Amino acid sequence: MFRTELNPKPSSHKIQLSNPLISIGSCFADNIGKKLSQHKFKVEYNPFGIIFNPLSIFELIEMALDETRLPEDSYLVRDGIHLNYKVHSELYGKSKEQLESHINRQRNRLTKVLKKPTTIIVTLGTAWVYEEKKTQMLVANCHKTPASQFNKRLLSSEEISSAFMLLKEQLHTQNPELKFILTVSPIRHVKDTLELNMVSKSILRLACHQISTYADDVDYFPAYELLMDDLRDYRFYEKDMLHPNQLAQEYIWGKFMDVYFDKETKAFIKNWGEIRSAMKHKAFHPESDAHQKFLQKTIEKLEQLKGLVKVDKELVKLRKQLIG
Repeated sequence: MFRTELNPKPSSHKIQLSNPLISIGSCFADNIGKKLSQHKFKVEYNPFGIIFNPLSIFELIEMALDETRLPEDSYLVRDGIHLNYKVHSELYGKSKEQLESHINRQRNRLTKVLKKPTTIIVTLGTAWVYEEKKTQMLVANCHKTPASQFNKRLLSSEEISSAFMLLKEQLHTQNPELKFILTVSPIRHVKDTLELNMVSKSILRLACHQISTYADDVDYFPAYELLMDDLRDYRFYEKDMLHPNQLAQEYIWGKFMDVYFDKETKAFIKNWGEIRSAMKHKAFHPESDAHQKFLQKTIEKLEQLKGLVKVDKELVKLRKQLIG
C-alpha cells in the first residue's frame, strides 16, 4: 500500500436524476457541474462565472433569492468593456445595459431553481477577500483594477459560518426542502503565496466543519482532501501544477458518485457513459450496413431512456445519420 486512500462515507442525502442542482463557487464548482450536466442531471453551474470567496458566493445566491439587482457602483468600464465587480469577467457587455440584462437573466435562472427542492453544491476557493477602498464594497473580481484601490483581508471561519447560516435561514424561509453540500476547492492560490494559501484553505475547511457539524441538512464533501492527501502526487495535476488533471477529476467524480448516488443512479450513469461513447464513434464507412445497425441500436437505447432524461437532441443527431 503506497498511499492513504480516502473513502468518504455514503451520505444519507442521495441525489437523484430528477433532483434540480446548483453548483456554484470556485473552479471545482465548474468541474463537478460539467460532470453532472454531461450525465444528464438538471444542474445550473456557476451562472455568474467562477467566484472564489464565500461572501461573494452567498451574496449572489441572496440576490437570486430576493430577485434584486447588483448595486450601481459595482459596474465599471475596462478598455471599453463593461464589467461588474460582483461577477466574473466572462459576464461582460458593450454597454452597461447589455451587461445588466445578462446578469439579470443569469439571476433569473438561479431564482427559478432555488424555488424547487434543490441541492446546492457550494465550493469555497479562498478566504482572502478584496474590498474597494472608496466604497468599502466587497468584490468578487478586481477585473485588473490596480491593487492600490482595494483593501485585502482574511475572513475568519466564524465570519464565513455566520454568513452561511444566515443565508441558509433565508433560503429555508422560502424553500425548506433545500439541501447543501459544501466543499473546499483543491486548487491552490499561489498568488497569495503557498504559505498564505494554506492559511486560507484551513479557514475554509474549519468553516465547513463548523457548519456541517451544526446543520443536519449540510454535507461536507472532501474534494480538497482527495487531491491533497489521497492522490497527493503531481502526476494528477495539469502542467501548471495547480489544477487537477482529467485523471484526478475522474477519481474525485467517482468518489462523489459513491457518496451521493444510489445503485440505480450509478447504473444509469454507466449506461449513459456507454451511449455517449457510442455517439462519439466516427465511422470510416457511415453508409455501411454495420454502422447503420450500430446507429439503430444506439437509437433504441436512447428511446429507452426518454422517460428518465431528455434525449431529443441526441436522437435528432443520430437519426440524421440514418440512410433511407
